[in-house]
Amino acid sequence: MAESVERARAQAPSILDGQLSTFYVVRHAKAGSRSQWTGDDRQRPLTKKGLKQAEALVEVFAKFDISAVYSSPFVRCMQTVEPLAEARKLKVRAESGLAEGHGLVAAYEFFKDPKLDGAVMCTHGDIVWELVRDLIKKGAAPAFHLEADDFDKGSTWVVDVKSGAPVKARYIPAP
Repeated sequence: MAESVERARAQAPSILDGQLSTFYVVRHAKAGSRSQWTGDDRQRPLTKKGLKQAEALVEVFAKFDISAVYSSPFVRCMQTVEPLAEARKLKVRAESGLAEGHGLVAAYEFFKDPKLDGAVMCTHGDIVWELVRDLIKKGAAPAFHLEADDFDKGSTWVVDVKSGAPVKARYIPAP
């Protein structure tokens, strides 16, 4: 991972940041091998390591104000954020727009709604990659060379948004 990517800090009180909203985009934790899974890929679960990562996200998010938890309906994404939602006494809400292959449309719909400030969105690697490329293009994240192994499963991008547009992003490595 690039050294220049800023590490996330706890969310500032809303009185200080005016119209800034913060969103947490989580790449699902480690799941079983796609090539070895014989069932419907949407039902592919987390591995033991992935379940431990999911549990560890509770501590990762301990200092953040979380208002809601949304997830791709794929089992591996739902399992990734279930412990966090349970710890916060929130329900995981399935959002089909966060599913693999759906691009950034749903993420940007979330970003446009300031009432969703503090929402966690669990999604897939393809969407995270597309988001990071877009954040760099918009100047919300520092430019760096993207490698195939960047943005591990279980990692998070903290995206600060103003008027529906990302203005700053920070990376939290996978637990």
